Amino acid sequence: MSDNGQLRSTLQAIYRRQRPPELRSFSRVIGRASAVLSREPVDSRPAAPSGYPGGLVYLYPELPTLIVPDLHARMPLVLALLGYKPGGLDVLALLGEKQIQVVAVGDGVHAEGRAMRRWLAAFDEFQGGYRQHRAIDAELRESFGTMEMVMELKCAFPRYFHFLKGNHDNITNEEGEGNLPFGKFVAEGEMVERYVRKFYGPELLNSYSRLEKQLPLLAAGRGFLISHAEPRAIFPATHIIDYRRHPEVVAGLTWTDNGAAVDGSVVGMLDALLGDERSGAVDDRYYFGGHRPVSGRWGERAGGSYIQLHNPERMQVAFVPNDRPFEPERDIVRLD
Repeated sequence: MSDNGQLRSTLQAIYRRQRPPELRSFSRVIGRASAVLSREPVDSRPAAPSGYPGGLVYLYPELPTLIVPDLHARMPLVLALLGYKPGGLDVLALLGEKQIQVVAVGDGVHAEGRAMRRWLAAFDEFQGGYRQHRAIDAELRESFGTMEMVMELKCAFPRYFHFLKGNHDNITNEEGEGNLPFGKFVAEGEMVERYVRKFYGPELLNSYSRLEKQLPLLAAGRGFLISHAEPRAIFPATHIIDYRRHPEVVAGLTWTDNGAAVDGSVVGMLDALLGDERSGAVDDRYYFGGHRPVSGRWGERAGGSYIQLHNPERMQVAFVPNDRPFEPERDIVRLD
């Protein structure tokens, strides 16, 4: 079987599995993905002064780019993405041929509205010390299965598949280093942390947390930028690269609510981070993100320069071509 055929089989097996991942296999894929992130090439991901890979990824300017909105435990979205055919080949084959690059904007875990009743049932289990854990098992089958798929893809295509950190990518539910505890329907962040500590142990919890903190925050292509959330302020490239010393950058690229950004932050970031080689025409530059949901195919902020892609009810991606300007009506594509 070809490498891509084996990878496809691995991802399908993850999807078909009826329980959360087993400790040993989950630990192995976390370790492999963490190792890949730790040695990203400095020409595409410049290193911070202390040596760790920085928070800024430079994409290949000559390749088309697929931007994937918040995943939120949607394994079918990952599989639909890989089966999408923007040309003659599907995305998995194009990745194997180095003819496309994929950037996911983060938030791999915590299913949203479709799982509200399950979260309520899981909260009862949580209050009972997880003596029963059927509902939270079902949630983490999907959440961790989605992240297994992400990690397998990162390992298979390290220079062509990128997963940016979102605000939900905080397995320890910590407050600090740009992270904030999370709860929407119930206490999702605390519930997942407690589950992992109880059923997987503190060693895996810590290794998963280390992996999350290795994730980049922002990707720069030709004429566009991508981060999980709208930038709260104009952050210089040096601070994004050295993000571990600048928690305000982590928070400002993952947690910004609608209306909370400093006026001019989107255009200022486009001006600051897209040099001559990557600038594109002023009218054709876009900043893409997710984080806050939209009701239709996309939302626009910052005078149309910022494109929000996250609709929890739709499986869709944005296709940014390499040979013409991006057109939202044409290039935001619903997946089967």
